[in-house]
Amino acid sequence: MNDTLTLAGFSTSPLELTGFLLSVIMVLLNIRQNHWGWLFGIVSSATYGIVFFNARLYGDASLQLVFIASALWGWYQWLRGAGESTLVVTRLQGAGWAWSAAGWALGFVALAAFLHAFTNTDVPRADGFLTAGSLLGTVLLARKKVENWHVWIAVDVLYVGLYLYKGLMLTAILYAVFVAMAVAGLRAWANIASARA
Repeated sequence: MNDTLTLAGFSTSPLELTGFLLSVIMVLLNIRQNHWGWLFGIVSSATYGIVFFNARLYGDASLQLVFIASALWGWYQWLRGAGESTLVVTRLQGAGWAWSAAGWALGFVALAAFLHAFTNTDVPRADGFLTAGSLLGTVLLARKKVENWHVWIAVDVLYVGLYLYKGLMLTAILYAVFVAMAVAGLRAWANIASARA
């Protein structure tokens, strides 16, 4: 499942290709607020966990385990809602922005230090920064905050460069597609939040 194959002139693996397709379906379902997106997220995370481990992106590989756990939580949040009411798309308030930025910064420092000290990754800072940002994006998505799409746009743009550097061409293309999808998600969710205001 990890043999090299050529697709549109570049090398990939069946595992990376599978993760690519599952991830696209996941984001399309997330934009539409369809709870089945979380299931596709679980399977794509398991697939990409192996791909990233093989590429020595240990932060990203470990992040996939966190994504699986948070997808279960997010799925529950979307099905169960906020107490007795349905979870709806809303915006962060000022304090939410501050806590989000602080969480991303602290996560970056801790993850980059850990990756530098305990793994043989050649990109501990980039891996740590993007892993922390992805965690934040997942939490905001699970709570249906419009700002999750801002985080994903920033993270996905930077991931394109990282995956090009690591030779994961198909995944770099996937994350370029994610940027466009995140922009579409931002527009859709911002319209929903504005209509509720």
